[in-house]
Amino acid sequence: MLKLNNQEAIDKLHQHFIKPNIPKIQIGDTVKLGVKIIEGNKERIQFYEGTVIAKKNSSVNTTITVRKVLQGIGIERIFLIHSPKVASIEIIRHAKVRRSKLYYLRNLRGKASRLKQRFE
Repeated sequence: MLKLNNQEAIDKLHQHFIKPNIPKIQIGDTVKLGVKIIEGNKERIQFYEGTVIAKKNSSVNTTITVRKVLQGIGIERIFLIHSPKVASIEIIRHAKVRRSKLYYLRNLRGKASRLKQRFE
């Protein structure tokens, strides 16, 4: 009989839920996320586009914080990237950054909040 300790059993279970086809997301990237939304008995995909300002890596619980400015108001959402609610992830552009968390963008307005593009 195969014996597993608790952590190995949890890791084995997590491997089942990890999405294999996720692109490599880095801080400063502009991403377009397709999020599944259920309205009544209908399901549709709504796209959310913004800049990745933070990332937390912990296998199946990996999250990214995406910020966008809509009509002069900054909106931030945290997404579990391995969640079944996230239908698609597309990287639109890469930015050159020297920080792991871009929280300073919250205090900048207009052209000052732009990030320098990085070409790969």
